[in-house]
Amino acid sequence: MKQANKYYTMLGDILARGKVRSNKKGDIRYLLNEQLHLTPADLLDIFEGHGIARRKLKSELQLFIQGEREVAKYREAGINWWDYCGAILVNSYPTYFEKLPPLVAKINRERRNSKNYVLFLGATDAESNQAPCLSLVQFQIDDGELVVSAYQRSSDANLGLPADIYHLYLMARQVDLPLRSITLNLGNVHIYDNNIERTRRLLDGDESVRFELNV
Repeated sequence: MKQANKYYTMLGDILARGKVRSNKKGDIRYLLNEQLHLTPADLLDIFEGHGIARRKLKSELQLFIQGEREVAKYREAGINWWDYCGAILVNSYPTYFEKLPPLVAKINRERRNSKNYVLFLGATDAESNQAPCLSLVQFQIDDGELVVSAYQRSSDANLGLPADIYHLYLMARQVDLPLRSITLNLGNVHIYDNNIERTRRLLDGDESVRFELNV
């Protein structure tokens, strides 16, 4: 078994305790209302122990913040996982991440312990070809340290979850305060059936594993 950082522990828990059901993308093994609490040391364990496309994810977040909705622009940056959405991202991450820079600037300017700084993602009544799975990010300041909390309505544990962890870390780095923790509250965290055996191989130490995107 590969050394169990908190992310790998979550994968193991899904394999061990997850329920099984089908949706339009295929069969999944899932857990409901799980929480992943990560300190800077936990993040370091994950980033050192698990292959994450850091450069691509950093470019992706920057394109989100710029409000870039053209899928071709992501492809030019080597990011191909949005191709299934069509030519344009409709009501997706760029629509909401455009609000991040002014929010971060406000946090850095005010640094108020008593205030909850919140980035909401997603609308319930707008057309979307890929509704954000990350629904809310909350920034709080406590004793001079940054505490980040996030809610994810749905999380693909193999592909989406490590990417979201890294995006949250990149967001936290933009705030001029030491990071205390990032906590993800996961409404539904799951592994698709076609990635089950690959997840077992990953946990057994096979770092060559590549997961399939289910759309």
